[in-house]
Amino acid sequence: MGIIIVLFFWQARSKIIPPSPITSPSGNQPKNIASAPGQYPVHKNISATTFWIGESASGNNDFIANDQSAWDENWETHYGGFDDPRSRSGFYPADFTPKENPFYFALPYNDFDSNGDRKKDVSSVIYWAKEGSWNENQSMLKNQWIKITKDGKSAYAQWEDVGPFGEDDKNYVFGSSAPISDQNNNAGLDLSPALETYLNLSGGNRVDWQFVKTQNVPDGPWKNIITTS
Repeated sequence: MGIIIVLFFWQARSKIIPPSPITSPSGNQPKNIASAPGQYPVHKNISATTFWIGESASGNNDFIANDQSAWDENWETHYGGFDDPRSRSGFYPADFTPKENPFYFALPYNDFDSNGDRKKDVSSVIYWAKEGSWNENQSMLKNQWIKITKDGKSAYAQWEDVGPFGEDDKNYVFGSSAPISDQNNNAGLDLSPALETYLNLSGGNRVDWQFVKTQNVPDGPWKNIITTS
């Protein structure tokens, strides 16, 4: 997780639907990509780790507790509690129904710097930066969607934190480089317990992932609770 950006306001606007049964930058594309026209590039064979809201600080997460996120200093509270990876009810923690999407992830890039200011080069880095208007305290990244594929099975998730290691790896997240971190086999993606369950992940995971536009996210358990805060 990156340095905490203190937000000046927060409003719960998660859309909750009754759960169903468990059943570039121009000219700078990632290595080993495959993408159809009009789609974002695919990052292939990326080492993925797992993390969860409320995870305590330890050597496994660079000694950064996950009760806060890079964009929400009260992340665990707004989510509804501790997203316990060991006590689950389907894709949810056993003790409560989340207020925000349990299908979440982290990538090692933040559009704000350590002072809380928008990075100067975001308009040339972030694919969709010029596709909308953004207030000065609004992240261009939070709540964006990706598709994650493991052994032919795909899940979708929303961007809710920065990690697993570092917060300025733009050449990987939006470029052609491998993850810059050498920790955990060059881990470049953090995935939630719900994703771990859905994709049957275990240690030493390698996955493919790509950004997807909101309108292209298919129905699935990742759309039962959508984070819009």
